Amino acid sequence: MGIIVNLDVMMAKRKKSLTELAAEVDLTLANLSILKNNKAKAVRFTTLAAICRALDCQPGDILEYVDDMDGGE
Repeated sequence: MGIIVNLDVMMAKRKKSLTELAAEVDLTLANLSILKNNKAKAVRFTTLAAICRALDCQPGDILEYVDDMDGGE
């Protein structure tokens, strides 16, 4: 698995829609959706900082590391 993006969880906690967040962080809806749906291969620190500012959270609230070995695959 590697890094899991829990952006949807934080958005729900803050009651923010994808459209609202995209406007606040100046990202396209498509790019933010890719990040939210765990399809992104990378994220810029400036983007992560803007998301954290908009959602009033820390990077660790959004990103989670899951060890590939835990899955037993």
